[in-house]
Amino acid sequence: KNPFIIPGIRNVKIESQLNANYSFDNFLEGDSNRLSRSAGLAVANKPGGTSFNPLLIFGGVGLGKTHLAHAIGVEIKDKFPEKTVLYISAEIFTQQYIESVKKNTRNDFIHFYQLIDVLIIDDVQFLSGKAGTQDVFFHIFNYLHQNGKQVILTSDKAPVDMQDIEQRLLSRFKWGLSAELHQPDYETRISILRNILYRDGVEMPDEILEYVAKHIKSNVRELEGAIISLIAQSSFNKREINIELAKQVVEKFVKNIKREISIDYIQKVVSDYFQLDTETLKSKTRKRHIVQARQLAMYFSKKFTKASLANIGSQIGDRDHATVLHAVKTVDNLVATDKQFKKFVEDINKKLSI
Repeated sequence: KNPFIIPGIRNVKIESQLNANYSFDNFLEGDSNRLSRSAGLAVANKPGGTSFNPLLIFGGVGLGKTHLAHAIGVEIKDKFPEKTVLYISAEIFTQQYIESVKKNTRNDFIHFYQLIDVLIIDDVQFLSGKAGTQDVFFHIFNYLHQNGKQVILTSDKAPVDMQDIEQRLLSRFKWGLSAELHQPDYETRISILRNILYRDGVEMPDEILEYVAKHIKSNVRELEGAIISLIAQSSFNKREINIELAKQVVEKFVKNIKREISIDYIQKVVSDYFQLDTETLKSKTRKRHIVQARQLAMYFSKKFTKASLANIGSQIGDRDHATVLHAVKTVDNLVATDKQFKKFVEDINKKLSI
């Protein structure tokens, strides 16, 4: 069905598409998400009335971007029932736009989105390379922003790392607040596990919780999956939840998760390869062989981690994202033109891929 409506009809009921299970109550606060969660609450209390407009929540897979976006929407609907809230993925938004062009209803599409008070777009990086959708979203965004409506976006990248997105759109993404969700620390992981057990009315020894929290660090989704799998194994197979069972379950999960390589580890591998210490690698020195080692550390950090360019730069000698971008381009060029340098890259790549 065509979701677009005749302009001028204001009192139409628009289904918000929100998942009520994703609330602030079950989005546990920790150091890794405090800024995003607080900003989300501020927006929920005063949609369109804070300087966090748009609010862009970004971070790796399974860290809670979608959960937080829904939680903001659910809270707004609760506090301001008269407001029209809509949650939509960038992929469906794009499909709707393509459909509207085919059916010659582009104007209806724009009018429909102009009726929204709080627009939540998930995975906005999906718009990259789609010029038509970006253009229409630019106009919708401008209208909503100028009329004091709230825009909430989620992405797996910081605006500065998004590619094939028009500059004018990127600059608008930066108007409000970009808040990053990081991997949860140990204490937060324990809290998340306790919360799941409490929710499901299950008891489990502390040593089991600690074992799971110590070994699954990558993201919240994996953590939830492991503990739910443990509960299921125990109840279906009538097995007691002991450390042995926990080891089996965690092993399966850890095998399936690509090992997260840290920027520190990459710096260590590159420094060892060139027989430097990491302090020299991070230092301000401009000696050619050290600059090349530093550029390689940046190049591999971009390749093997989900960290933003700004984050990589700050961890490798407190440099900015432009330096990291330059480093990546330089390494690509040298690989194509310098046989010795290409061998460096292949050797280090092997060490990091083990």
